[in-house]
Amino acid sequence: MLKEAAGETRCAAIPETVKKFIALGAEVAIERGAGANASVTDADFEAAGAKLGTRDDVLKDAGIILAVSGPDPQSLNGAAKGALLVAALDPTRRGDAVKAYAAAGLEALAMEWMPRITRAQSMDVLSSQSNLAGYKAVIDAAGTYGRAFPMMMTAAGTISPAKVFVMGVGVAGLQAIATARRLGAQVSATDVRSATKEQIQSLGAKPIFVENVAGIEGEGAGGYATEMSPEYQEAQAELISGHIAKQDMVITTALIPGKPAPRLISDAQIVSMRPGSVIVDMAADAGGNVEGTIAGEKVVKHGVTIIGATNLAKSLPADASALFARNLYNFLSVFWDKDQGRPVLPDDDEIVKGIRLTQGGKVVHERLTAA
Repeated sequence: MLKEAAGETRCAAIPETVKKFIALGAEVAIERGAGANASVTDADFEAAGAKLGTRDDVLKDAGIILAVSGPDPQSLNGAAKGALLVAALDPTRRGDAVKAYAAAGLEALAMEWMPRITRAQSMDVLSSQSNLAGYKAVIDAAGTYGRAFPMMMTAAGTISPAKVFVMGVGVAGLQAIATARRLGAQVSATDVRSATKEQIQSLGAKPIFVENVAGIEGEGAGGYATEMSPEYQEAQAELISGHIAKQDMVITTALIPGKPAPRLISDAQIVSMRPGSVIVDMAADAGGNVEGTIAGEKVVKHGVTIIGATNLAKSLPADASALFARNLYNFLSVFWDKDQGRPVLPDDDEIVKGIRLTQGGKVVHERLTAA
């Protein structure tokens, strides 16, 4: 396992998964200091049976290279041809890096492209990290909001509960709903996928949905949202405008794979919110759901604070690392061949086809070759 670049707090293995890999028959080498930001010491890794060393030590003869974020290709000099690089590689935005992995003879596997099928649920890094991100979005909103979340009845009077609106009900959105409810807020939520209405209600939140626009479900392959028709977008904007003006906090989570984030909140809608309100834009890295979002920054517009959230999971490095590391182990262990002492990845397997970017010195994933 490699030490991550500056700014990335997570690590791709924990002592628990080190022990499990060793039980499969693997030897585990870890770059010194790789777990420091996630509260995992070198001594913890050594106690689990890992060998500690420099990056050159770790890369030498490694058959599998584990990382969280795709490493700079130049930092992998010395890696053996044919080695598996298993990480979140951001293929659509790091095309040059993917080509460099291919040129170096690495078999790059993008964990964030894991198919959303039943047998891959335990391998899904997007879901595990989004779960934590949805929780942290609400915590960050609460820390910025200048009032309490729950209703409070005191001798000096009653404090009304905060009103929280979640836009986009995927894994992150569902966790945001649950967290806001646990904090005592009045929660509502919306999504373009009508199938999420029951999920919203099951968490005790109020669904806010466009009605009477027939034939638009908003759900594409793998359960991801797709782009809506102009008619739906117009109806949604009208509905949201009336609702958002009454909200204290809004959490936006809407993403469309491979495309810029859809615009959900306009400047005019921000104006309608009362001063002191908070918006957390979880799609800031993809251009943002909110007009005026700046990725990685907190800005105030018309008295409303907009938080351009980026990679919230890494602000919870210990838990995020544990979940990510288990996702990697769950994937590799399924394909592990004990006789060969390594994973064997069949070309016709749905999971392998979904995440394999490079093989035999070439970029092979159809989403990249088509582009």
